[in-house]
Amino acid sequence: MSGRVVEVEGLERRFGTVAAVRDLSFQIERGQVLGFIGANGAGKTTTMRILATLDLPDAGRVRVSGHDVVNSPDQVRARIGWMPDSYGAYPHTTVWEYLDFFARAFGMKGEERRSAVEDLMSFTDLGDLREREMSSLSKGMSQRLCLGRALLNDPDVLLLDEPAAGLDPKARVEFKRLVRLLAEEGKAIFISSHILSELEEMCDAVLFIDEGRVVHHGAPASLKLSAAEGIIYSVTVASPVESLAAFAETSPGVELLERTRDGARLRVESSEPREVASILRRMVDAGCEVTDFRREEMRLEDAFIERLKKKGSSP
Repeated sequence: MSGRVVEVEGLERRFGTVAAVRDLSFQIERGQVLGFIGANGAGKTTTMRILATLDLPDAGRVRVSGHDVVNSPDQVRARIGWMPDSYGAYPHTTVWEYLDFFARAFGMKGEERRSAVEDLMSFTDLGDLREREMSSLSKGMSQRLCLGRALLNDPDVLLLDEPAAGLDPKARVEFKRLVRLLAEEGKAIFISSHILSELEEMCDAVLFIDEGRVVHHGAPASLKLSAAEGIIYSVTVASPVESLAAFAETSPGVELLERTRDGARLRVESSEPREVASILRRMVDAGCEVTDFRREEMRLEDAFIERLKKKGSSP
C-alpha cells in the first residue's frame, strides 16, 4: 500500500502577469486521501487541471504513477480518474448507456465491458437506476454516476473537484463511505472542497494553499493546532443575540467569531479558569441571559480563516 503515486515538484503556472501557482510541491501516497483547500483564486483548480493533463505548467515537474504529465499525457490519463465539479448530462441517455459509452472509450469490449459497468453500478449503488435518463437524476445520484465514470479505468489516482457540493446529508455520508472504501483499496485520492468539515472527516491530510503557495501540508489536527490562539466557547442566550454581540465587541480579550441562531461562538484569549469565570460573570451582568456556556474544539474552518488572517488574506 505504500509508495508515492503523485509527485509535484516546484510547480509554476502563470496567466499573463498573474501567478496562479508558485513553487508548489507535494506528494500523495497510495491509499492516502489528501484534501485540497484554499480561498477562491488560490490556485486549486489550476493545480488539479494540470494533474488531469488539461493544462500545462510553465515550470516544475508533475508525475503520476511515474509518468510525466507533459511528456507522457496519455499514460497519465490511463491512470487517473477525473471527477470535475460539474459535467454535462446527455439528453435521452440512460445511466447504463452513459457508463457503457465511456467503457467503450477506454477500449473495453464484450464481457469485460459489461462486467466493468455492472461492478461499478453495484459499487456506486446505481443498479436500480440503470434505465433512468441522466437528466432525471438527483444531485446525489449524478455525483455517484460521475464517480462511477471516473472509476471505469480502475485508476491509481482519483482527482475529485468539489464532489460533495450540493449533496444532502444522507448523500454526503454515503459519498464519504465510498471515498474511504476506495482509499482502503489503495487508490490515492485528491479532493478539492470548500466544505472543510467534510474534508476533516474524510482526509488523512490536508494541503492548504494561498496565492499559489503551500501554507500547510499535514494532518487536519496539526493545522488547527498551528492556528490556535485562545479558547473557543459556544454561548447560548435567552436574551436577544445582539446583547451578546455587544458584550463581545466591548470586552477586552473576547472576540466574536460567529453569530448563531440563539447565541454566538466567542474566542477568549485567556485559558485561566478564574479569568474565564470573570468573563462569564460580566456577561451576565451586562444583561446576557446565558443558558449554556461550553468550550468548543476549534473547527477546521476556524483554522483556515485564522491562517488567512495571519497572511493578510481574506477567505
